[in-house]
Amino acid sequence: MVKKNDIVKIDIEDIGINGEGIGRIDGYTLFVKDAVVGDYIEAKIMKANKSYGYARVMNILTPSPYRVDAVCPVARSCGGCQLQELSYEKQLEFKRNKVANNLKKIGHLENVTVNPVLGMDEPFRYRNKAQFPVGLNKDGEIIMGFYAGRTHSIIECEDCLLGVTENTQILNIVKNYMKSCGVMPYDEGTGKGLMRHILIRKGFKTGDIMVCLVINGKKLPAAEKLVDALKVIPGMTSISYNINTKNTNVILGNEVVNLYGEGYITDYIKDVKFQISPLSFYQVNPVQTEVLYGKALEFAGLTGKENVWDLYCGIGTISLFLAKAAGSVKGVEIVPQAIEDAKNNARINGITNAEFFVGKSEEVLPEYYERNGGYADVIVVDPPRKGCDEALLETLIRMKPKRVVYVSCDSATLARDLKYLCENGYEVKEVQPVDMFPMGGHVETVVLLSQQKADDYIEVELELDELDLTSAESKATYMEIQEYVLKEHGLKVSNLYISQVKNAIKDDCVRKCGIEVGENYNLPKSEDSRQPQCPEEKEKAIKDALEHFGMV
Repeated sequence: MVKKNDIVKIDIEDIGINGEGIGRIDGYTLFVKDAVVGDYIEAKIMKANKSYGYARVMNILTPSPYRVDAVCPVARSCGGCQLQELSYEKQLEFKRNKVANNLKKIGHLENVTVNPVLGMDEPFRYRNKAQFPVGLNKDGEIIMGFYAGRTHSIIECEDCLLGVTENTQILNIVKNYMKSCGVMPYDEGTGKGLMRHILIRKGFKTGDIMVCLVINGKKLPAAEKLVDALKVIPGMTSISYNINTKNTNVILGNEVVNLYGEGYITDYIKDVKFQISPLSFYQVNPVQTEVLYGKALEFAGLTGKENVWDLYCGIGTISLFLAKAAGSVKGVEIVPQAIEDAKNNARINGITNAEFFVGKSEEVLPEYYERNGGYADVIVVDPPRKGCDEALLETLIRMKPKRVVYVSCDSATLARDLKYLCENGYEVKEVQPVDMFPMGGHVETVVLLSQQKADDYIEVELELDELDLTSAESKATYMEIQEYVLKEHGLKVSNLYISQVKNAIKDDCVRKCGIEVGENYNLPKSEDSRQPQCPEEKEKAIKDALEHFGMV
């Protein structure tokens, strides 16, 4: 029986979904951080559950042929590069297998081929953005770096090898400013101190550099002294501070005070120009972003006439990319500032065939379709980790686009959503992973789906008297449920509320069968997100409608 603190010797046979090594002792599974597939190691058990446990490497007895020396001295303690000691070729193989396994196990897509991952020629110095927390070490000295995995302990690192070389110079200037002006780092425990984080961005095409200091206060003392020191750096375009006085893990607040420049930097994705503010979402790997969006554009198959929807569009990065090759593009994003950025980016590029809507994609698309009808040749979705809401997928099915391009940052929720689409008239044509995060465990994936044609179906012979059509006939759309609730109960309910009630009923049924409910991917992505919950009165009305239509 394996116990905590036991020292064991094991072969590492596989890689877990986060890049950890996996070994087994008499069928007992151990997940070992920093172990590489092919290693033979001595490990210490850190936590032991009934059928699996967690361990750490004590000694590498026989190194794997895939093991390489980490180029970063704090790679293990930092935790940002889970795969730095695995050869890059093997990293790409791991990510391809990760996507393929999720499609097979979660999506039940047995006959789908996953293309080899599109990797980088140079898998370091690729990040155009870095956020450095600021604190004190045990000797009371100012340090800047990154949080160790699953902690808020800062590992000092002023030259992350995934980031740009200018980071080191900028951090040294800020540190000297803090020392000379008596500016103290923020302390999470006491809520005191001023300097929380340093945000740095660089435009890879333009060379523009942005520095934004996140502070626990309303003013930055002696700001002109810091500006004078920073603006001599070649490319320095924007200097500002962001106010965040909340006791929260969220890095940025809502208010930005500009100190130098226009408040934004400029960069390009191919020939599309973007203005990027401290609060803007923008892909952190510009080299691979061109690869990712280029593949999305290829899959869309545009000829200049198509009507395209881009859901979860952010600041319009994919939308504007598509607009240059489409008849029209409609983008949807929940963050109002992102939509303002999208409209501005369309204006500065002279793009007039792109229209943008503020709101949740799972609400805007169904409401637009119910109100205006409408037709889409291509629908592009680029959701957060939680994937697409069922209300959105249902509307997508009803709109019947010829092609769906799904850009995913989580292959587990991707697999779940592909399963739904393939059960409702679509088939997967191509799956292309793209390595946006070398040395890390995540992988982006672009998938092309198209409508199944009549000759794609097999013929089956059924006797009608053997079929129970009651359930199929009674399936109601979201609009029919809304109409019933309004007529019978005098209440208006949103697609979101209907989806919440349906999901709650499903989870309850699963638990009654004695099955553990897995992770809820429909939870908000960030901790400070607020998602409205269905009031009890409306929940009862929706359940009544579902019972009326025979759906529960």
